[in-house]
Amino acid sequence: MAENANSISPTLNILSKLPAVDAAEAVEMLLKGSGIRLHRIVSHGQASPAGFWYDQDDAEWVLVVTGRARLTIEGEAADRELRAGDSLFLPAHCRHRVAWTDPDQPTVWLALFVDARLSPAPGTIPV
Repeated sequence: MAENANSISPTLNILSKLPAVDAAEAVEMLLKGSGIRLHRIVSHGQASPAGFWYDQDDAEWVLVVTGRARLTIEGEAADRELRAGDSLFLPAHCRHRVAWTDPDQPTVWLALFVDARLSPAPGTIPV
């Protein structure tokens, strides 16, 4: 048996065992390490409360795995529409909010939070 076999996690399908529709988004930590956290978020029509803005110390990369969502980013004229396969990098303290998620199907996100000191340098994120 390989020396590191005990540290390898079991196979996980992030689309299995989706939570039932609830009033709140379901957030599950998948991975936590030095300066990083990976969450699975499942939304069923939720949006940020009126007037609420995320303004986080960590940078965040989000990927919509299934479903659809719209994000409002402070200073941008229009919301960002995200569909399955779309990703977005938000630098630390980029004020943003979830304007809408699809109420007719689950929106499954992966959100990777990265300590701002470890986040990519400007211009190194593919566009």
